[in-house]
Amino acid sequence: MGLDEDSLEYHRQEPPGKIEIATTKPTNTQRDLSLAYSPGVAAACEEIAADPDDAYTYTAKGNMVGVISNGSAVLGLGDIGAQASKPVMEGKGVLFKRFADIDVFDIELDEADPQEIIRTVEAMEPTFGGINLEDISAPECFEIEESLRESMSIPVFHDDQHGTAIISGAALLNAADIADKDLEELEIVFSGAGASAIATARFYVSLGARKENITMCDSSGIITEERAQHGDVNEFKREFARDVPEGDLADAMAGADVFVGLSIGGLVDEEMVRSMASDPIVFAMANPDPEIGYEQAKAARDDTVIMATGRSDYPNQVNNVLGFPFIFRGALDVRATEINEAMKVAAAEALAELAQQDVPDAVVKAYGDQPLQYGPDYIIPKPVDPRVLFEVTPAVARAAMDSGAARTELDTTEYVEELEARLGKSREMMRVVLNKAKADPKRVVLAEGDDEKMIRAAHQIAEQGIATPVLIGDRDQIWATMESLGFDFEPEIVDPYEDDLESYADRIHELRKRKGVTRTEAADLARDENHLGSVMVEMGDADAMLTGLMHDYPSALRPPLQLIGTADDAEYAAGVYMLAFKNRVVFCADATVNQDPDADVLAEITRHTADLARRFNVEPRAALLSYSNFGSVDNEGTRKPRYAAQQLRDDPSAEFPVDGEMQADTAVVDDILEGTYGFSDLDGPANVLVFPNLEAGNIGYKLLQRLGGADAIGPMLVGMDKPVHVLQRGDEVKDIVNLAGVAVVDAQENGE
Repeated sequence: MGLDEDSLEYHRQEPPGKIEIATTKPTNTQRDLSLAYSPGVAAACEEIAADPDDAYTYTAKGNMVGVISNGSAVLGLGDIGAQASKPVMEGKGVLFKRFADIDVFDIELDEADPQEIIRTVEAMEPTFGGINLEDISAPECFEIEESLRESMSIPVFHDDQHGTAIISGAALLNAADIADKDLEELEIVFSGAGASAIATARFYVSLGARKENITMCDSSGIITEERAQHGDVNEFKREFARDVPEGDLADAMAGADVFVGLSIGGLVDEEMVRSMASDPIVFAMANPDPEIGYEQAKAARDDTVIMATGRSDYPNQVNNVLGFPFIFRGALDVRATEINEAMKVAAAEALAELAQQDVPDAVVKAYGDQPLQYGPDYIIPKPVDPRVLFEVTPAVARAAMDSGAARTELDTTEYVEELEARLGKSREMMRVVLNKAKADPKRVVLAEGDDEKMIRAAHQIAEQGIATPVLIGDRDQIWATMESLGFDFEPEIVDPYEDDLESYADRIHELRKRKGVTRTEAADLARDENHLGSVMVEMGDADAMLTGLMHDYPSALRPPLQLIGTADDAEYAAGVYMLAFKNRVVFCADATVNQDPDADVLAEITRHTADLARRFNVEPRAALLSYSNFGSVDNEGTRKPRYAAQQLRDDPSAEFPVDGEMQADTAVVDDILEGTYGFSDLDGPANVLVFPNLEAGNIGYKLLQRLGGADAIGPMLVGMDKPVHVLQRGDEVKDIVNLAGVAVVDAQENGE
């Protein structure tokens, strides 16, 4: 099937459309219903009647946006009417929810009279925390938005005007930077003089461009003062009339630094691009066909053409989804009365700054592993970049507070953490650890330090203040990679083939001479990155170590086990994964090390895993898992977890609830624990799950991760004498950064 057929099938699948209403409170019992509706709901009504601001406390108003259209200017379809616009408005609601967790009612008004639309929207103010106007034709959209902004005390935002302005504005900031041109000196030409073009031109002036340097063209040519005097243009176009000779788009583009296309496809040819100033900036944003194709514009000149379009299949897509969800999120969270110019500028500047940062691996993968690095082909972030939420949104909220538009003050540091938590429980949990790490950073050895991912992770670790990274690897290769990545930092590097490693070789020999390692062999081992990293930690020249990105798990684990060993109170190390679901976190052990542990080993693994949970501020409740419930099956396999649980209950130093053996559903389902097995020592569902062997542990955590939709952090190695964590092959940069944070907190706990 083609795109149209696929889309129709997508929309008509049961239930039809793309959105639904969901409850946020329990509705399972008569008591629940009496609280949700009559008679209990009266109490909330009375509070709001006494103080209207309490609507933000007792209703969903503060997270509710109305997406409102009359269908008079829908995408490239034109005036198709209110009913036909509904799929687009539902889609807008999907984007609000997907990217910023904002709920939406889409409202399609069968009305062409601007005054009637204004009165209707004004009457809906009690329902919404904000209004997003959509697909309303010009010039009526200007009148509607301006009137509603004046009369309403909640944010009103016409995305067709301001969305493109803000996103392309961010692109313009970076394009000017890359082309080494001053914003205020840019000669800018617009093709198109509709709502989006006029709003974009106004916004560029807010960013620092000069109005007198902007030339706007409509279908009749350059908008000149002479045309304005003869009444040939409306009042909104008149704002950008220039005292220049009349001409067409080709005349306007000659010598221009920037072309901004918000008109129709195919208007610009290569000769027109060649007529522009050096290193031109071309934003051809007509959809689906740009004013000039990407390949054409690039091929038109020998110098750098910085090109952006509205399409996702070319670099630098100007996509409004980078703006409106996050702008409204910030505005709603400070209960802003408006979305003002300062808030829009803050959004554009935050987007521009984000594009200059290292791009997460998950975003790169989403775009086919194409290189994404600040430069002519990457001047704005990609829409799926999760960092937009906690970079742009706080900037908007801060601007609202600074400009007096906010009715609620927020601590922006805490607010960033709240926003990160919206992206998943794993981010919330990792923030706990990363904040602890930042309070007392340690030296962390990255054993495979000449790998690009390790270098990128080192940059983030240093930049965020999590740790002092020490890279082991080829010094020249590391510096070359950093230069290609555009990194401006100077990490400590230990080069195994250039630096003096005699003291490390001596120590390896001392530790392993009774295991058959000669002094000559020790010198060779000291040049192996995993042995070198391990002995550096063992000797105290570093506090922790990460490895495993380019090695299989057993071979990466062997050197630290041989040179660092387990802690004084531990006989065994174990591998633990933290799995973060929407509303709960569980720690799964052992998933990587011990193949067939006995009862003593299971008990030790449980202790270590419980200690790890506390580092994440989680009070452990441990379950020793089996296919048996509390003796329902009695054999050698079920006795091991049963004896381990009993051993822990008898140990006064095990200061956490523990029970077993029990089946997995018994451990995690409250109704089973409280009902059938009310005698259990667990006072709630287990959050530490200890599997009976390596096979079960590895299978179990992977099924939970994949089928349960959990985010996995790990494996985290517990039981070692000093902090070591072994990564998985293929781990992303964020995984390395997360485990570095865990390693630092490990070192803090160990008093390193």
